Amino acid sequence: MVLDAAYDPGMARLRSQALVGRAGAQTARRLHLPFALAIACAACVLSACGTTRLDVPRPVTEAWPTPADTPIARAYAAQLAGHEGRSGLHALPSGMDALGTRAALAEAAQHTLDLQYYILRGDTTTQLLMARVLRAAQRGVRVRLLVDDLDAAGKDLDLATLAGFANIQVRVFNPFSSRGAFGLSQVIEFIGSSQRLNRRMHNKLWIADNAMAVIGGRNLGDEYFDASGEVNFSDLDMLVAGPAVSEISHSFDTYWNSEWSVPIQAFVPALPSADDLARFELGLRRRVEGFRDSDYARALRDSGLGIALRSGNIPLTVAPVEILADAPTKVASAQANGGGQSLFAARIRPIVAKATRELILISPYFIPSDDGLDALGALARRGVRVRVLTNSLASADVVPLAHAGYARRRERLLAAGLELHEMRPERLESMRSRLGSSSGAYLHTKAIVIDRQHVVVGSMNLDPRSRLSNTEIGLLAESSELGATIGRLFDDAVRPSRAFRVSLTGPDGGNAQMRWATEENGQPVVYEVEPLVSVWRRMFSRLLGAVAPEDLL
Repeated sequence: MVLDAAYDPGMARLRSQALVGRAGAQTARRLHLPFALAIACAACVLSACGTTRLDVPRPVTEAWPTPADTPIARAYAAQLAGHEGRSGLHALPSGMDALGTRAALAEAAQHTLDLQYYILRGDTTTQLLMARVLRAAQRGVRVRLLVDDLDAAGKDLDLATLAGFANIQVRVFNPFSSRGAFGLSQVIEFIGSSQRLNRRMHNKLWIADNAMAVIGGRNLGDEYFDASGEVNFSDLDMLVAGPAVSEISHSFDTYWNSEWSVPIQAFVPALPSADDLARFELGLRRRVEGFRDSDYARALRDSGLGIALRSGNIPLTVAPVEILADAPTKVASAQANGGGQSLFAARIRPIVAKATRELILISPYFIPSDDGLDALGALARRGVRVRVLTNSLASADVVPLAHAGYARRRERLLAAGLELHEMRPERLESMRSRLGSSSGAYLHTKAIVIDRQHVVVGSMNLDPRSRLSNTEIGLLAESSELGATIGRLFDDAVRPSRAFRVSLTGPDGGNAQMRWATEENGQPVVYEVEPLVSVWRRMFSRLLGAVAPEDLL
C-alpha cells in the first residue's frame, strides 16, 4: 500500500479501525501502555463520528497540450526567438510584484490554471487571487487547485464550495482521515500515522495555459506578499516562460493524478447548493472591494504590472533551465526507508563541488548534514568563499526547532571557514523589493548561487525535512545575468545594518567564543550572546538544540 494501513487508495474509504490499531501499536512503543490505550480509545470514539469517502470520481487530466498557441506564449515569442531549447526567466523578489504577477496570469489565462501550494491562507491577498481564479473559471478556464492537507485542516467547506463552481477542481494531498480544524483528533491520528502524516507536499506553483509559470518559495498568504501588518516574509519567486514550463506542468500533472491526491468532495457530506455558491461569491466580491481602496491596492494598480505582463513587456533573461522536481512517491519512500531521495541534492551537489570562487546559500532553515558540512568546509579550504544567509533567533516567526538545529552546528560551520550572516528584524516604511526588507521581516527565500553563474531557486530549504521528508520543486539556471542579480540581492541583505555577521574569536588562554557584529544607528555594535532576544528564548533554543532528534529538524 502506498500510504499506510489506514489509507488504501484502492479501497472506498479510510479504515478507522486499522488506524486505531496502528496508533495503539506505534504509540505503545513510545509511551506508557495506559496512555497509549487511552489514545487508541479516543481515536475509536472520534472515528466513529464519521467516515471519509474515497469513491468520488478522480478523472486523469493533463496540462493544456498546445501552449505555443496561447496569447501568453505569443506575447513572449519575440523574446525567446532564436534561443531554441532555452527558457525565459524574471526574478520576483518583491512581494507586491509576486502577487501582481499571479493575478495577471489568472487574468491572461485562456485555457487552464494549475495551482499547487503547501499553504493557502484565507486572508485578503489570497481572497483577491481566488476572485481572479473564479473569474477565469467563469469565462471557461479549467482550474485545478492542489493543496497539502496539513494546511487544509478546517477549510473543507470553503474548498468544496470553491470546487462547486463550474470548471474548478480541488484536491488535497496526503489527507488526514480526521477532518475539521486541527485539534485533538488530528493529533491522535498523527501519533498513530506519523510516518505518513509527517511527510508533506511543500511545492509552490502557479501555471497559466502551460505557457507561463511562477515557481519559488512563496505560499499564498498576506505575509508572503508584503501585505501583512506585522510580520512579512522576504522571499523569491521566478517567472518562467518557454520549454521549462512544460516540465513544471508535467510535475503538476504527476501530483494531481497521483493516488495521494484526493478530491475535496470526499471530505464533505453534501455538495454546495446554488445559494451556497452565491453567498461564497458575494463574500469574495465584498472582501476584494474592501481591499480596493487600500494604499497597497493603489500601489499595485499604479505599478502597471498586469498590463506589462499581458502585453509581453516583462523583460526575460533567456538561459538553459532545468526543473528539479521530487516525485510524489518521495513521501512513500520516506515512509518505507526513513528518508526519501532528494533530486535536489543529487543534481546540485556536483555543481556546488565545482565552485571556484564563491558559493552563496540562502535558506530560512540552514541545517546541513555532516557530509554537507564536510563538503562546504572542503570548498572553503581550497579558497572558495562560502557565504550563508539564514534567520537569526531574533527574526520574527523563526521556527525555534529549526534554529536550534542550526545553532548546534554553528561553531563547526564557522570553524570550517564559512561566512555566516543572520537576518535581523527590522522595520522599513517603504514598499518592499529586496531580500529581507519587510516590516518585522523573516527570511523565507530559498536560493543557491554558484560562482554567480549557476542559480537555484525553489521551495527547498537546506535542512533535513526538505532533503528527506517533504516533496519539493525548483529550477536550476545557467545565467551570469541572474547570478549577478541574486548576488546583488544577497550583498544588500548581508550589509551590517541589515544582518548580523557571526564570527568565532578565541581569547588568549580561553575557549572560542561567538560574536554577532552589526550596525545600529550608523555605529558598529558587537554582541557576545544571541542578540535582541530574551534570556528565556536563548535558554529554550539551547534546550531544543540539546534534545531535538535530527529527523525532526
